Amino acid sequence: MVGMSGGVDSSVAAWLLCEQGHEVEGLFMKNWEEDDQEEYCAAAIDLEDARQVCEGIGIRLHTVNFSSEYWDRVFQYFLKEYRAGRTPNPDIVCNREIKFRAFLDHALELDTDYIATGHYARCETGPSEPCLRKAHDKLKDQSYFLHTLEQDQLQKSLFPLGDIDKSKVREIARAQAFKVHDKKDSTGICFIGERKFRDFLKRYLPAKPGPIVSTDGEHLGTHEGAMFYTIGQRQGLGIGGRAHLPEGAWYVADKDIPSNTLYVVQGKQHPALLHSRVVVQTVHWIAGSPPADTNSLVAKIRYRQADQRCSVRPCDGGGCEASFAEPQWAVAPGQSIVFYRQDQCLGGGIITGREA
Repeated sequence: MVGMSGGVDSSVAAWLLCEQGHEVEGLFMKNWEEDDQEEYCAAAIDLEDARQVCEGIGIRLHTVNFSSEYWDRVFQYFLKEYRAGRTPNPDIVCNREIKFRAFLDHALELDTDYIATGHYARCETGPSEPCLRKAHDKLKDQSYFLHTLEQDQLQKSLFPLGDIDKSKVREIARAQAFKVHDKKDSTGICFIGERKFRDFLKRYLPAKPGPIVSTDGEHLGTHEGAMFYTIGQRQGLGIGGRAHLPEGAWYVADKDIPSNTLYVVQGKQHPALLHSRVVVQTVHWIAGSPPADTNSLVAKIRYRQADQRCSVRPCDGGGCEASFAEPQWAVAPGQSIVFYRQDQCLGGGIITGREA
């Protein structure tokens, strides 16, 4: 059962599995109840695209509504984290709770052996535990978003695009005359789509203006709500030039949610934006336990970041602390840190603190 999004990646994933001789069916998941006509039309277009691809391949397309599960398991967490002043990554939670739990459970009820998605990642299974690895196309690798998966989920999952480049995926789609061969990749929130993010958040988290203050204590302006900003953010601060200060961009360095204060610094390499140690909670190791040697790992504190050398040591309460060889820029509590050894994704957790 292939999760069909109406995009080029899942379309080619389904075609590749058919070519490999698998008995394939598709499933289109509706995971958000649209509340305006524009959103409804976008979802309807995705469904029609998925239907056309499945008809062209000659496979059945199922549809299912997981909007209730998404609201309870993903979106409520998303709002809770923002209220607390953290910056969550809903795509990671969506993969864990919807694509590889609700979807997997539904597919198994339909007597499916495996689920498949258009993620760019590789999963190796065999006599030993399953191993999640980076995709062949390092620019598209999505293992970062899959680090919370359990071994039983990986054993039932296939990633047909793990060994090919994105350019090859579009080439296959074009050769098969899929209408979606040149469809733009989705860059919005998982299943919510592309929209003005802060305007969307304001529907659920009312704006609460407060002071923008420099780390020296100078009042520089007013923000719309400290929860709407993330560490390292430059755009949308509305801080103009100051005659008594040198020219230079301002960046969010910290947030105080109880006082609703946004702290900013001038200059991208300001020391307040650089941290060498990161405190991590809700740690998940794909193998079920940390590797024997955690002194020579690499990690990412955000998607598309280059691998960063680090060592990891356990902390009280089940968390850990990651110490980096080089200071990390704009460490944002609420974001995920993901650990690797070479191209193997070992697991990760949620950043809860940072230290110089």
